[in-house]
Amino acid sequence: MLTIFGRQPSRQLSDCSGVSRRDFLTVGGMALGGITLADTLRAAQPKAGLSHKAIINIYLPGGAPHLDMWDPKPQAPREIRGEFSAIQTNVPGIEVSEMFPRMAQMMDKFNIVRSLADSDGLHDGYQCMTGRKRGGRVPPGGWPEAGAWVSKTQGPANDAIPAHLALMYTTGNRTWGEPGDGGFLGVAHAPFNLLGRKARSTSDSMVLQGVTLDKLRDRTQLMQSLDRFRRQADAKGVMESMDVYAQQAMGILTTSRLVDALDLSKEDPQIVARYGKSSEEFQRDGAPPMIENFCVARRLVEAGARFVSLNYSRWDWHGPDGMNYPKCREECPLLDQGLSALVSDLHERGLDRDVAVVVWGEFGRTPKINGNNSRDHWPQANTAILAGGGMRTGQAIGTTNRYGEHPSLRPVKFQEVFATLYKCAGIDAQNIRVFDQSGVPQYLVDTGNEPLHEVI
Repeated sequence: MLTIFGRQPSRQLSDCSGVSRRDFLTVGGMALGGITLADTLRAAQPKAGLSHKAIINIYLPGGAPHLDMWDPKPQAPREIRGEFSAIQTNVPGIEVSEMFPRMAQMMDKFNIVRSLADSDGLHDGYQCMTGRKRGGRVPPGGWPEAGAWVSKTQGPANDAIPAHLALMYTTGNRTWGEPGDGGFLGVAHAPFNLLGRKARSTSDSMVLQGVTLDKLRDRTQLMQSLDRFRRQADAKGVMESMDVYAQQAMGILTTSRLVDALDLSKEDPQIVARYGKSSEEFQRDGAPPMIENFCVARRLVEAGARFVSLNYSRWDWHGPDGMNYPKCREECPLLDQGLSALVSDLHERGLDRDVAVVVWGEFGRTPKINGNNSRDHWPQANTAILAGGGMRTGQAIGTTNRYGEHPSLRPVKFQEVFATLYKCAGIDAQNIRVFDQSGVPQYLVDTGNEPLHEVI
């Protein structure tokens, strides 16, 4: 593994739970208890002749306020509708919060699922990564993360890029930074996390000295450090002593297109500027609002990744400080800009039919504003944004009742959204099965969870 240590975020308690911990950046490390990249590559050989479909999974840790974003209720009383006005989009009949003017101008390229109905209610990303609820039936080895299913069924698109990648920051609230794992599919299909945890020790790691998270945006220094490591390894004869898989692993880390994809200096500066100005400051116990990672995710799928997950900022604002509306005014415009730039990029590059995007959090927020001028946890209603993947777009799927309390039309489950994403990726989720560690056949989604017919 190759690890880049980051700085220590401020040690602040969450409004709900968790304490901030040291963040770090791991290039190529999966922190899987001694499993090396070379081991993983031995178990995951590329499959020839596959089309390159991909999924970008954007997780908003903490539970975003659906009524203040994509399910406004302009006719509701003030204590329900909140401080923001609803604005018209370029699709007649669909309104969004005034905080999303860019998305409104290109709503024909998005779908809003307003009736996500089966949120678990827990403060973690497990359901957004697997589609499964905690506490239910679990096969031996555990449920795979969605990207693991894609990796298993589709394989790598090329030798240089792992099929399943993650841009998941380690967060003070641990459960907001977990990208999931391979479950019973095994470590070969676990996420190759580029922003993961510190390795168990440095004895079996290759550590780049002097490159911190604060310097991540200095792509030149990152590339120089990688090149210096490669030359030192060559000089010591390390490269010659490695078997073919270890050399392939080293190639991924030092000379392959993976490093190039992470190098935003190779991107048109005008394209990068579209995404907005990032901040490397961790949002308390959440992730930093690194909007540039949306562009990095697009570059990764262009380079060959089939599934990229990322955690973006922190959306848990219901504490005694009453930060819901100040934080909405700060966070939503940047998300609006970054997400609009990502989807525009996909369309301009002709990737909109091959690359699907989903944006969501673990649950919605209470329709009634609390005494702190904020909204509390509300799993009864949630929203998701879909784009690309060859979907029919420009739709609002499902509705909530007049106060946004619960779905009143077309309730949708997380697994139905994943079934849709799998379909976009060319995977028949209802008919493909894999035997778990006890020999029981398992499917990507449970019976009855079909792709959303409105968009497929």
